[in-house]
Amino acid sequence: MNLSFILNKPNDVQFSDRPVPTLQDPHNVLVAVNYTGICGSDVHYWVHGAIGTFVVKDPMVLGHESSATVVEVGSAVKTLKKGDRVALEPGYPCRRCQPCLSGHYNLCPDMKFAATPPYDGTLTGFWAAPEDFCYKLPDNVSLQEGALIEPLAVAVHIVRQAVITPGQTVVVMGAGPVGLLCAAVARAFGASKVVSVDIIESKLNFAKSFCSTHTYISQRIPAEQNAANIKKEAGLGDGADVVIDASGAEPSIQTSLHTVRMGGTYVQGGMGKSDITFPIMALCQKEVTAKGSFRYGSGDYQLAVELVASGKVDVKRLISSTVKFKEAEDAFKKVKEGEVIKILIAGPNEKI
Repeated sequence: MNLSFILNKPNDVQFSDRPVPTLQDPHNVLVAVNYTGICGSDVHYWVHGAIGTFVVKDPMVLGHESSATVVEVGSAVKTLKKGDRVALEPGYPCRRCQPCLSGHYNLCPDMKFAATPPYDGTLTGFWAAPEDFCYKLPDNVSLQEGALIEPLAVAVHIVRQAVITPGQTVVVMGAGPVGLLCAAVARAFGASKVVSVDIIESKLNFAKSFCSTHTYISQRIPAEQNAANIKKEAGLGDGADVVIDASGAEPSIQTSLHTVRMGGTYVQGGMGKSDITFPIMALCQKEVTAKGSFRYGSGDYQLAVELVASGKVDVKRLISSTVKFKEAEDAFKKVKEGEVIKILIAGPNEKI
């Protein structure tokens, strides 16, 4: 029995049994999924049935932020054994293309990523994965925390793209799960001042208690004025060393370029509209280093595990609630309505 949460088409989901995967590669392991978080992309597929060119054409299992327990290992597996608790990295590259061979496997054009059409996701009972994309959890890291390693790895990758160093000042636009985790990782990397910006006061109150040294409620005013307010209220002088956009919202992106200092760094982590009005003069005149950030790459997952194990990032605080597998659709509704930070769905074989 392999009960799965399946998207048929927009706003049409069902629970159905799928075959238990078999180990097609001696380096793979079979795991029982314990907990799965809900990502914004999962909700987007649920509501719209597509993200950009990725369109759900056939029924697809949702979910990709998961922790699991190993139940079977392939004949060539050396680092894992039955009973090991792991965080699942849910995208598997070809390992042969130029991006893969250069260490940027997240840019592999043949990536097989969970819950990205046509590939099924991890809201299921059993899942097969390559050994080296399963990260063993230390004894002091729970399986619930393990399900948050995926969004934390996203934040680690964004912060590493920004090359944040001790003593720098950082502004993070957006205080959703990834924005909060970016702020937390920036603090762990030694940033002396971390400013969270959002339009919802309750999110900023949480950010202040979680990791941020300063917060700012974005106003419906020109981007330059919001930027001036952020710099003044947070004591950033001529601007922040690093600005990260974790919102994907056009006004936030515009504000970001006016908030970063001369010669500073800007990283686009949030996804939004394909095309926006962008302050290109600010980018040019300040000689801003601008980078994109996509998923996670070599070393990001392992560092995410270590940040949780060492207590430097307390991901438990982001978990609003945990629900039974059969309550998955209700959990998606709560995420869509913004009622939670992170809600976990227990695997179908997990007793809660």
